[in-house]
Amino acid sequence: MENFIVSARKYRPVTFESVVGQHAITSTLQNAIRGGTLAQAFLFCGPRGVGKTTCARIMAKTINCLHPTEDMEACNECESCRSFNNNASFNIFELDAASNSGVEDIRNLIEQVRIPPQVGQYKVYIIDEVHMLSPSAFNAFLKTLEEPPAYAKFILATTEKHKILPTILSRCQIFDFKRITVDDIARHLLGIAAKENVVAEEEALNIIAQKADGALRDALSIFDQMVSFSGNNITYRDVITNLNVLDYEYYFKVVDHILSGDINSILLLLNDVINKGFDVQHFIQGLSGHLRNLLLGRDTRVVGLMEVSGQLKARYAQQATRCSNGFLLKALDIANECDINFRSANNKRLHLEIALLKMTQIQTQPVTTQPSPQQPVQPRPATPQPVQQQPVQPKPVQQQPVQPRPATPQPVQQQPVGRLHRAGTISIMDDEKKAPVVEVKEEVKNSPFTAEMLTAAWKDFVDTHKDTCPIFAAGIGKYAPTLNDDNTIDFQIDNVLVTNDNTNMALLREHLAKTLDNNQFKLVHHVVERPVEEIAYTDRSKFEKLAELNPNVLTLKKGLGLNIDI
Repeated sequence: MENFIVSARKYRPVTFESVVGQHAITSTLQNAIRGGTLAQAFLFCGPRGVGKTTCARIMAKTINCLHPTEDMEACNECESCRSFNNNASFNIFELDAASNSGVEDIRNLIEQVRIPPQVGQYKVYIIDEVHMLSPSAFNAFLKTLEEPPAYAKFILATTEKHKILPTILSRCQIFDFKRITVDDIARHLLGIAAKENVVAEEEALNIIAQKADGALRDALSIFDQMVSFSGNNITYRDVITNLNVLDYEYYFKVVDHILSGDINSILLLLNDVINKGFDVQHFIQGLSGHLRNLLLGRDTRVVGLMEVSGQLKARYAQQATRCSNGFLLKALDIANECDINFRSANNKRLHLEIALLKMTQIQTQPVTTQPSPQQPVQPRPATPQPVQQQPVQPKPVQQQPVQPRPATPQPVQQQPVGRLHRAGTISIMDDEKKAPVVEVKEEVKNSPFTAEMLTAAWKDFVDTHKDTCPIFAAGIGKYAPTLNDDNTIDFQIDNVLVTNDNTNMALLREHLAKTLDNNQFKLVHHVVERPVEEIAYTDRSKFEKLAELNPNVLTLKKGLGLNIDI
C-alpha cells in the first residue's frame, strides 16, 4: 500500500509566493533579503496554521541559497538548496521548545552558535513554540540573542506572544501573522482539488474554509477528511453532514416564518433542529449571523463583507428585500440578548422559543411615522419659539399636525441606516460630508480588432501567467473567448471564484487593452454548469443501483422473500 501524505504536508508552501494570505509579511522579508538588511532575530507570532514555521523555513532556505532569483526566491538547484530539500542541511537547526524547554537545551544551542557555517552564508536557528521555554532558559538565551555572531540568525515562532519576556521581544523584529480569509482558503482548496482530480462544489469548500476559522492547516485536514468520506466528489450536503454543520436552509425558512408570523412552523422547525442533535445555542448564533448577512444584503456596497459564496449572496439579497432595517436591527438585538443570557437560563429551549416568538411580533408593531418633538423645529427657520419649546413637555405635540405635515419627515426617518441616538454610541450618518472624489480620465483607445486577434491575446495572457497565477490562468484558458458586435467579450468559466479574483481580472483587462490597443470592450463571464454524478453511498442506494444494472437481482430478492431494512 502506498504511503499516504496528508495535504498539509504534501502542499506545504516552499516559496514566498506560494504562502497563502500573508503577502505583507513575505514581501517585507523578500525586500530585507534583497537589500541585505536582515535583522539578527525575528519573532513570528499568530494563531495556529497560518504559516509561521513555513515562512521561517522558506526564509532560512532563501538566505543560504547560492543563486537566488530576482524575486529573492531559492533556486532549488544549488548545494545548499538540495541539502535543505533532503533534510540534510548543517546550517539550519530547528528546536521544539515544547519538548526542549530547559536551560541545558539552550546552552547546547549557544555552543553550536560559536561554530561558523561550512556551506552557505548563515546559520539559522528556528525555535518553535518559544513561549514554552522556562524563565532560566530565556535568561540564558538573552546575551546570545542580543549580540550573536554575524552569521547567526534566530527565528522564533509562537502562538502566545504575551508569554514571552519583554527583554526577548525588544531584541526581535516582530511579525504578526493574521488569520487567513475564507476566500483565500477556498481559492487554495480549489487549486488543490484540481491537482488531486477532486470535483468540489464551491459552497462545500466555503463551508470547509469557515470551519477552519482562519487556519489553513485545519482546512487541509478537513479537506482530506471529506475526500475520505465522499471520494472524488465533495458536495455541500456531504460537508454539512460530516462536519455537523447546520444547513443554511433552516435559517432562510425560520426568517420566512418570522416574517409571515407563522408561530407553529417556527416551533416545528426548531424541534426538527433539536431532534437532529444540534446545539440550541449554536442555532441562535447561526441565526444572528444570518440576520447580519440580511442586513448587509440590503446595500450592494457591503455585500462583500459576507463570508459566503456568490450564489448565497444573491439569495441573501433577495430575502433582504422583504426585511426592513428596523426589523433586522430589533431581531438582531433579541438574538444577541438571547445568546448572552443563554447560559443562565434554566429551560434553554423555552428561552430560545420566547426569543423567536418575540421576533414574530416585530412586524406587527406599528411603525412610528409621527415626527418627534424635535422635528417641528426644522421647518421653522424664522421663529425662535419652537427652539425654546423643544424641552417643554406637551406643547410642541399640539403643533405637530399643523405645520410639520407639509414638510417631509418621512425621508428623515429613512435616512439613518442602523443609527443609534444614544449618548456614547457610534453613529454612522448618511448625510456626512464626503471628501470630493477626483476622477482620473483614462485615455480612450478604440482600435478595431478581430476575433483572431482576441484569441491570440487571450492565449498569450494564459501562457505568460500560468506560473504566477496557475488557478486563474487555468480557469479562463479552458474555453476560448467570443467577440460580439458591441465589443462585448464573452468567456466561460467553471467556477465563479475565478472572476472573484479582482487582481488577476484587472491584469487580464490591462493586457487585452494594451495588446489590442482598445479599452472600450466589456468582459462578461458565463458559468458553465458541470454535471454532478450521483454516487451511491448507502446500502439501499447501492442495491437499487445494482438492480438497475441487472434486473435479475431484483427477481432473486423477490423469489427469496428478502427485505431491505436499512
